[in-house]
Amino acid sequence: MEKIKIGFAPTRRKIFSAPDAVKYADLIRNQLTELGIDFVDIQEINEDGLLYDDEGTRMVGEKFISEKVDGLFIPHCNFGTEYECAKLAQELNVPVLLWGPRDERPESDGSRLRDSQCGLFATGKVLRRFQVPFTYMNNCRIEDPEFERGIKDFLKVCNVVKVFRQTKILQIGPRPFDFWSVMVNEGELLEKFNIQLAPISLGELYKEINKVREEMASKVTEVINFLRENTVVSITDEQLERISSLKIALSNLGDQYGCNAGVLQCWDDFQEELGITPYAAEAILQDEGFPVLCETDIHGAITTLLLDAASGGEKKSMFADFTVRHPDNENGELLQHLGVFPFSTADGKPELIPTHFVFDYPGSVGMEAKKGELTLCRFDGDNGEYSMLLGNAKGIEGPYNQGSYLWMEVDNWKRLESKLVYGPYIHHCSAIHGDVVPILYEACKYIGVTPDFYDPIEGDVKAYLRGE
Repeated sequence: MEKIKIGFAPTRRKIFSAPDAVKYADLIRNQLTELGIDFVDIQEINEDGLLYDDEGTRMVGEKFISEKVDGLFIPHCNFGTEYECAKLAQELNVPVLLWGPRDERPESDGSRLRDSQCGLFATGKVLRRFQVPFTYMNNCRIEDPEFERGIKDFLKVCNVVKVFRQTKILQIGPRPFDFWSVMVNEGELLEKFNIQLAPISLGELYKEINKVREEMASKVTEVINFLRENTVVSITDEQLERISSLKIALSNLGDQYGCNAGVLQCWDDFQEELGITPYAAEAILQDEGFPVLCETDIHGAITTLLLDAASGGEKKSMFADFTVRHPDNENGELLQHLGVFPFSTADGKPELIPTHFVFDYPGSVGMEAKKGELTLCRFDGDNGEYSMLLGNAKGIEGPYNQGSYLWMEVDNWKRLESKLVYGPYIHHCSAIHGDVVPILYEACKYIGVTPDFYDPIEGDVKAYLRGE
């Protein structure tokens, strides 16, 4: 996961107990530290170290901006000052976590010290008035399990938003002529989301490969040794060297243009020029955190980045085609590609295969991916509207296939198939082991993308986010 730093801005209101608010702010600080959360504090801003007035809000905003926080956490340590919270959140324009610790039993005389829950209701309304999206964590005790889960999930949401807002994609070559489905609007991606493209020609890639082979022999050898160690090599030494040189060249170009992902025009000048397919090199780069995808699928690269970010960097996603129906399972489908699944997803040792029925060139990776719980995702759009297809699946048994593959099952294939045909989605998706649907769903409100479920699970996702 990207290093995620949150701004910690505990708040109070003057008509409730200031000492009790300070006590709870300290308890929350201690818990965040114990959980290993990287946070920027405001203890030096005023005597209480709490947010409650205009001058403090101004100083807190300046500090959080200078520290480049990725998210804002505003625990209500008593009722809280809702308008200061909203002004700060609007200024920062980062994901906001709204929460307050459960209030104690009223005093014997019927008085109350904090009324934190009541303040949360007020702040939620004022955030809406300021048009600030926010995440609400269930009003719970600091030591409750849902506090830790909520904080850590929020960090993953911040990670998705940070990656999305910083995305710059290396585009190597135009889309293949026959792939009209991967067409994108470069200007619109920039205008709507600040997503940038760095287009270069295939010729620039070829030059970089030659440079690598001439000047970076030791690094090429490192990649060759890695492949010999981690795959079954069924290709020649010369082909292995070309794949390794390609991997380094792609990485170099990504660094040179400041990109966090790439796409490649792999049909079919590439194979004729280099005598290999790019898929094994892409598989390694995916595991290293710089995904490079085939067929110049820019929306696919964005999808992969978001899915990896939602896992907190713990897992890597598999870029795949929805390909054919399972021969025996009505809700089964083949996720498959020519060989770009990350090695870390393999069930067994991957093989560098000499040929594939689509391309008679070496460089594909033969492997079946691990089974288990899956999240499927596709960011896509057309006609000025963008959405994210989301849902769950599970890996199942199925017939052998060439390339990288995994048979998967959903609750109702016909629902998903209909979504893919009616769009704005295509035959490409990304899949990751585990369930990160709630993280992506919550991130959508911050990045301006509509979440779109292919199964009726929105109620379950909202229940999870409520801590149920």
